[in-house]
Amino acid sequence: MTPTPPTLLVLDADPPPRLGRLTGRARIVHTDAGRLAERLPGADVLLVWDFTSHAVREAWPGDGPRPRWVHTASAGVDHLMCPELAASDTVVTNARGIFDQPIAEYVAALVLAAAKDLPRTLEYQRERTWRHRETRRVAGTRACVVGSGPIGRAIARTLKALGVTTALVGRVSRTGVHGPDDLDRLISRADWVIAAAPLTDRTYRMFDTHRFGVMQPSAFFVNVGRGGLVDEEALARALTRRWIAGAALDVFAAEPLPDDSPLWELPGLVVSPHMSGDTVGWRDELGVQFVELYERWAAGRSLPNVVDKTRGYVPGH
Repeated sequence: MTPTPPTLLVLDADPPPRLGRLTGRARIVHTDAGRLAERLPGADVLLVWDFTSHAVREAWPGDGPRPRWVHTASAGVDHLMCPELAASDTVVTNARGIFDQPIAEYVAALVLAAAKDLPRTLEYQRERTWRHRETRRVAGTRACVVGSGPIGRAIARTLKALGVTTALVGRVSRTGVHGPDDLDRLISRADWVIAAAPLTDRTYRMFDTHRFGVMQPSAFFVNVGRGGLVDEEALARALTRRWIAGAALDVFAAEPLPDDSPLWELPGLVVSPHMSGDTVGWRDELGVQFVELYERWAAGRSLPNVVDKTRGYVPGH
């Protein structure tokens, strides 16, 4: 008798993942958020393709069987973690490795655009205004990158290639990485402060009134981590009162950003719609990564990218 293949439940988003390589090797069931809770007990594996949804966190609690493995097509896992999942023996993996270099390039683009005053150049062009200015040299400036995982390390490497002296801050101090106790000192000297940390209880709103007050008036702040890392009201005050020179947010506490949010019109703020890691073909890369992980799992081999569910990220960085 042919064994029944494992049931793979996919929390869908548009476009759906390409899973053709798993034909005959998995019973693939697609679901939306509304039917996730009723379908979870029958699944061996859950692919969270809709990584913007909080449906897993809401559907997981309750009695009965649950998937043995959950994979999210994102670097962050805060959208799906809940106490019941954290306490279970279910393995959680993420899409570590897909977004590192694209996000690093995006941060570098923001740094260059801010230093070279490109937003005003485009604005003056629209106005047909010829206005000569002097701009900043990037080489020789200082950056503090908060978050020492693969994304933070890729940002640091890319900025160093531009001649930026870069300090990396992580959860604990180790060779090449500063600990949290050094953060205030480092951001007080930095021209560029980059938030690329996972969202945990320890990092929630770590960039608050105090932290923006510590930064120098010429500093530029970038958040490509999670929206919850930033107290958005504190950032608004810092920009309005010119405590810092400018900022760029690619992630927000509420997404999509409501059209009545004051952030849209803040002076010196660049708003982008959570796109820093999304380059041409990124969804295909996520699908290929998951299929390769599934093949390892089905063969009984150990999985990479395993998340420490109590910490909220893949440890060892």
